[in-house]
Amino acid sequence: MAITAKDVQALRQATGVGMMDAKRALEENNGDFDASVQWLRVQGLASAAKRADRENTEGCVAVVKDGDSAAVVELKCETDFGAKSEEFVTLADEMAAAVAAEGEGAVGQFTARIETLLTTLKENIEVGTVKRITAGADEVIETYLHQQAGRGVNAVIVKVRGGSSELAHDIAVHCAFAKPAYLTRDQVPAADVDAERTTFEEISRNEGKPEAALPKIIEGRLNGWFKERVLLEQSYVKDEKQTIEQLLGGATLVEFVQVVIGA
Repeated sequence: MAITAKDVQALRQATGVGMMDAKRALEENNGDFDASVQWLRVQGLASAAKRADRENTEGCVAVVKDGDSAAVVELKCETDFGAKSEEFVTLADEMAAAVAAEGEGAVGQFTARIETLLTTLKENIEVGTVKRITAGADEVIETYLHQQAGRGVNAVIVKVRGGSSELAHDIAVHCAFAKPAYLTRDQVPAADVDAERTTFEEISRNEGKPEAALPKIIEGRLNGWFKERVLLEQSYVKDEKQTIEQLLGGATLVEFVQVVIGA
């Protein structure tokens, strides 16, 4: 089958590869367009295997709310150039929409699209965090997405029981700025707490604090450490005179998820 310049151009546009790669793919597959695309994917995966150990701390994060469900999907890559590309951002958005509608397993539908991006961008691309949250009776879900240069870099989902959508959204915005690691104090690993208590004790002794005052000083410093990490104990960013727990009033903060690119 004769291979024309138009055939080569069409394959280049579909896959993003160079002219010589497109021409070779068509030659290897007797001009069959679909077989050539698959051949390039295989070649791209072979190259990607060599890139798999390269650090991929860039990327984008998408968050989608669909009725009583919301989903966040992180798509990782190596450079901000790749992360800001239209194909990359669009793929993350479509994956998040599918997860919100169908569940976390929906990301499996996008394997071929990811393989195509591997060929196009020539970067180590992989799916990072995937999370879906669904609201039950008397629960509301709200989201927040902070964007830079057209891509999501900081996504939050919050679920509140017995509260308003406005309240849930305010807490989602707070999370984006305060970046809590845990919802409640009892979620913090005991080993981390013990290590910090030991550190604060050493610091306090080195400062010459009175022995009798050490327990109170250590607990005070530990409470401050918790306040930096535990969402319910954090001061609300819009009103530092009240904590998130106080902001909730009679409502309950059931769960939250946050994904920050590069964190």
